[in-house]
Amino acid sequence: MDQPKVDRLLRLMMLLTANRGNTVCDLSDRLGITVRSVYRYIDTLRGAGFVIKKNNNFYRIDKSSPYLKEISNLVHFTEEEALVLKSAIESIDENNLIKQNLKKKLYTVYNYRILAETVTKGKNARNINVLVDAMQQEKQVMVKGYSSANSKKVSDRLIEPFAFTTNYIQMWAFDTASGNNKLFKVSRMNRVEICETSWQSKELHKAGSLDVFRISSNQHLPVKLNMSLRAASLLTEEYPLAEKYLQCINDNHWVFEARVCSYDGVGRFVSGLLGEIFQIEPDEFKQHIISKLENNLMNLKNNLKKDSS
Repeated sequence: MDQPKVDRLLRLMMLLTANRGNTVCDLSDRLGITVRSVYRYIDTLRGAGFVIKKNNNFYRIDKSSPYLKEISNLVHFTEEEALVLKSAIESIDENNLIKQNLKKKLYTVYNYRILAETVTKGKNARNINVLVDAMQQEKQVMVKGYSSANSKKVSDRLIEPFAFTTNYIQMWAFDTASGNNKLFKVSRMNRVEICETSWQSKELHKAGSLDVFRISSNQHLPVKLNMSLRAASLLTEEYPLAEKYLQCINDNHWVFEARVCSYDGVGRFVSGLLGEIFQIEPDEFKQHIISKLENNLMNLKNNLKKDSS
């Protein structure tokens, strides 16, 4: 059996051992194969000794099947156990990378539909579920009413989603209009619809660099900051991944040194704590902050003039 078939067989086993049943059509959609192929894979599993039960057109592997019983005892969660784990994971800081990894491991053996409840509620939860389905089926999606922070416009986007960032806050997708891979923020999506069209540019899918301030680009700009204990604490609270780039010099002297994708993210942090930042390098970054402050001051003066006139 070749590698793709082995992969599909393992994914089928994972779906059939989940806490929810799947119809043959469900399995066909999730695996991206024909209904006939699903039946063939099910027969293969039965031939290997697995007991596959059908109840009201929903299929699942019986946990008492040979080879599976001991594994099932280790990885199966009752609904109550899964909810306790969900609550524990939810208590971890939103930006902690470990939180995402724990979720992925939990949803591998439990109904991943609980994912949307753990990550967020309402519109975002629904959209995340649609995006997960689209990625599994390798389908294009139409994002209705996406609010772009760059263009400051609301428009529909036809994209090919292929990867989420930490805690499903953003996602990498191939933008069919521009022909580029871009980051899309889930909270800015009004509605997501799966298209009938499969991915057309899978070979071009590639996640870009993402710095600790959650900015993406092809740039890698050096930054070095000497800061107080308070600034260092606020930095790690707001951007937990920055911790590995921090070095303690003494009780009130910390150094952050890393490469960033843009001066915008780190610049916003520095601008809000200028009194706690002792030294800024390089000069290009220093000039970036000065220019931003001058522009903000000019805008403030103009707004005050308008208010007084």
